[in-house]
This record gives sequence, C-alpha cells and structure tokens, in this order.
Amino acid sequence: MNKKIISTEKAPGAIGPYSQAVRIGDMIYTSGQIPMNPSTGEMVTEIKAATKQCLENVKAILEVEGAQMSNIIKTTVFLQDMNDFVAMNEVYASYFPQNPPARSAVQVSKLPKDSIVEIEVIASL
Repeated sequence: MNKKIISTEKAPGAIGPYSQAVRIGDMIYTSGQIPMNPSTGEMVTEIKAATKQCLENVKAILEVEGAQMSNIIKTTVFLQDMNDFVAMNEVYASYFPQNPPARSAVQVSKLPKDSIVEIEVIASL
C-alpha cells in the first residue's frame, strides 16, 4: 500500500520531523494535535477551549481526505493534569454524540509547547 502524507493549513503545521497525518489505504493516522489556533499561532490554555481547538484541528485534517469525526475509530488524549478529565470529557462528548470511538486518556508530565492537552486519532474511511 502507498503511504500518503496529509497536510492542511487549517491545522497547526508540524513542529518537527513528522506529518500532520498519514493515510494508508482506508486508514488515517493523525499526529497529536495540540490546542494551537492555526490562524494566529495562539496556544489555547483553558481546558474546555483547548479540547475544542484540538478536535477542530483533527477535524480539519480529516476533511482533507473527505473524512468526518464519525470516521474516527480510536483516540488518545494526553492531559497535563488528570484533574481536567471531566471538563475535557464534556467537550469531547459533544464531538461524538453517537457511537463514540474507543479511547485512552492519560496524564503526562509535559506536552509540546507546554500545551495542556493533545489528541491523536485513527480514522477509517
């Protein structure tokens, strides 16, 4: 199978030697999306707004390949503070009102650019 690199200006650009996402066949694997506004470069620092920005970045990447949030089969949420879980989950749930994907959520000691949350996904077309 051929590997296709996915890129869009509607999500933050890679800050290292990696792609925003990769498509192999009918599968899309995104890199972790931090809560950076792609238009302004501003880092969102309040957990609900930050979760929304991460998921909007994911959504923009998926749309490049004609995918939607409903195509997501697995997510991983990295939180700087597990005490933010309930607030993150409230926003997260609004993006998956039916048939939510499988998910892992873990607390980590530090995230890129000192973000408070990072979300990566796997989607199937």
